[in-house]
Amino acid sequence: MPIKIANELPAHKSLESENIFVMTEDRAMSQDIRPLNILILNLMPTKIETETQILRLLSNSPLQVEVELLQVKSHKSKNTSEEHMLKFYKTFDEICEKKYDGLIVTGAPVENLEFEQVDYWDELCTIFEWSKKNVYSTFHICWGAQAALYYHYGIPKYPLEEKLFGVFPHKCLDTYHPLMRGVDDTFYVPHSRHTENRRSDIALVKDLQILSYSELAGVHLISDMDCRNFFATGHSEYDRETLAKEYFRDINKGLEIKVPYNYFPDDDPNMLPKMCWKGTANLLFTNWLNYFVYQQTPYDLSTL
Repeated sequence: MPIKIANELPAHKSLESENIFVMTEDRAMSQDIRPLNILILNLMPTKIETETQILRLLSNSPLQVEVELLQVKSHKSKNTSEEHMLKFYKTFDEICEKKYDGLIVTGAPVENLEFEQVDYWDELCTIFEWSKKNVYSTFHICWGAQAALYYHYGIPKYPLEEKLFGVFPHKCLDTYHPLMRGVDDTFYVPHSRHTENRRSDIALVKDLQILSYSELAGVHLISDMDCRNFFATGHSEYDRETLAKEYFRDINKGLEIKVPYNYFPDDDPNMLPKMCWKGTANLLFTNWLNYFVYQQTPYDLSTL
């Protein structure tokens, strides 16, 4: 089944060019199907790129998904046009009375700030609290995961000696967990962050389970025991060239940065990066949609 998005969203053309089945609002109106209602809180500066990456993964499912995009009102995007934000994004005031099958909270480039120093922290906390009763299952990504772990469980983040940057091998710690179904014994995930959550802190919280781990990148996937909240410290949604763009951006700024680990062939930035995480990314999002959203959410969302 397709993913339903706004007719004029820039991601529409990109996804169609990849032969991904996208349903516009016009066609969806003629179908008598109860789609999954997914809200995406996009905190990334590259809004359009992030929209496309996540929508691509949500579309790889037999389920019909209807997506809404959410922004924080207390922060103005500097990298995306105001026209785009006004046309395709809603604010919390506009959706706070609604209920959703699922919520995705993206990362944000604010890791080096204390959580309370982030200009939209209070608004984000309001959304986290609202999600407890208005969203069935939430998937948090990178800084979004760190922020949620801190808000819900008081788990701190710690600065790393150097940026964790590259594509790292991971191992599943619970092969029977539905989120991990079909995942290889060793699978790869991109990371791009300056901070970490520590396994020892998470282990002290009885409501949390670590699902995957990397000897090089640390904790990766975490679930609460009710499977209503998932936390991913990496970026499975990244495109082939996302890390390359970050690398060359920093090089052009004169910043010290190492070549991304296990990314360019022979560590040569002139080579096309190899993509070895696409299959896992599709599995994780499809498993989340199927096992923890579609099969668990009540048909009538008003009863959530």
